Amino acid sequence: MRAFRRRIFFYLVTAWAAISLNFLIPRLMPGDPATALINKFQGKLSAEAVAALRQLFGSDNRTLWEQYVDYWGRVLTGDFGISYAYYPSPVRDVLDQSIWWTLALVTVCTVISFVIGTGLGMYVGWRRGSWTDSVVPITNFLSSIPYFWFATIMVYVFGILLHWFPISGGYAVGTTIGFNWPFISSAIEHAILPALTIVIASVGGWLLGMRNMMVTTMGEDYVRLAKAKGLSKSRVMYSYAARNAVLPSFSSFAMALGFVVGGSIVTEIVFNYPGVGSVLFKAAQAQDYPLMQGLFLIITLVVLVANLAADTVYVFLDPRTREA
Repeated sequence: MRAFRRRIFFYLVTAWAAISLNFLIPRLMPGDPATALINKFQGKLSAEAVAALRQLFGSDNRTLWEQYVDYWGRVLTGDFGISYAYYPSPVRDVLDQSIWWTLALVTVCTVISFVIGTGLGMYVGWRRGSWTDSVVPITNFLSSIPYFWFATIMVYVFGILLHWFPISGGYAVGTTIGFNWPFISSAIEHAILPALTIVIASVGGWLLGMRNMMVTTMGEDYVRLAKAKGLSKSRVMYSYAARNAVLPSFSSFAMALGFVVGGSIVTEIVFNYPGVGSVLFKAAQAQDYPLMQGLFLIITLVVLVANLAADTVYVFLDPRTREA
């Protein structure tokens, strides 16, 4: 319990620091939302309209400390204000409309790539020195390709040349959003291509990490003892080698799940997918401070919760950490 209390205190301090930085960083950026919005109209606004926009979206006249106190009050009540980029929609409504698209796509892709990558890495590490090692450079090559370029190639080949999948959007135009088969089937069809891009680009990292840990673990004394006792190869591989080799990958997997809310920004932009990544990109362009703060806050809290859960589960998986 003492170690658990220390972890809780550490994560609370980290959350305070992250939320405070979330307040400061947008205010340190040059410019303001009113100027960005006025520039979009390219001088077509009257002087009265410009003055009204500056009054509505201009800089806050309160002191930084007053803004900070008010910001904490809004954070605790879940009120992130009105979005400038999606005016007059509240930030909460914008997040509700986009976050589920990212959770459905990136969470599933993260789990699939982790399972495939660690499974292949376990087998390749167990059969090290055989033909299976040829899988490593192939997956590393795919992972090393710049993400935006790989996504563009996927769009060109499977969307434009072969016409197998849609190349843009989250569902077909005219489809009614809801729990009905036309919408669900359309959403799945539109998600296949970005999902393949994320999975293929992510598998190599999981495979290489698990393979290297398997090779290291197989040299440990307890694995040699298990082999000397005459245990079956499958039991040695799963119960002795893989069980310990997967621990670092499990910690990385928890981190990856934490960043799911952040989405795969480049993928969502290339495929024009209606997720958090596209919203964050548009918010940054419009200098939409409330929306950026809401997004960063959710991402930060999810990452912290995922790490806390990983630390807690790690204690049960590895008894050596219970002494800390």
